Amino acid sequence: METNLHSPERRLIELRIEHADLDALIDTATAEKPMDELTVRRLKKRRLALRDQIAQLELALDPKEPA
Repeated sequence: METNLHSPERRLIELRIEHADLDALIDTATAEKPMDELTVRRLKKRRLALRDQIAQLELALDPKEPA
């Protein structure tokens, strides 16, 4: 079976994995040792951007039907 490497479904999975990785990185980095505040803010901003991309892609893949 041939899989499409550029399919929206695959992109969604990749974004979710990256978001989870960033989540874990932020949690462990802030718990273990104090991180540079600027670095933490940048990581959180990237995580938020990923969450927005995930939401947009989910909406495009499964649009809500009008009531």
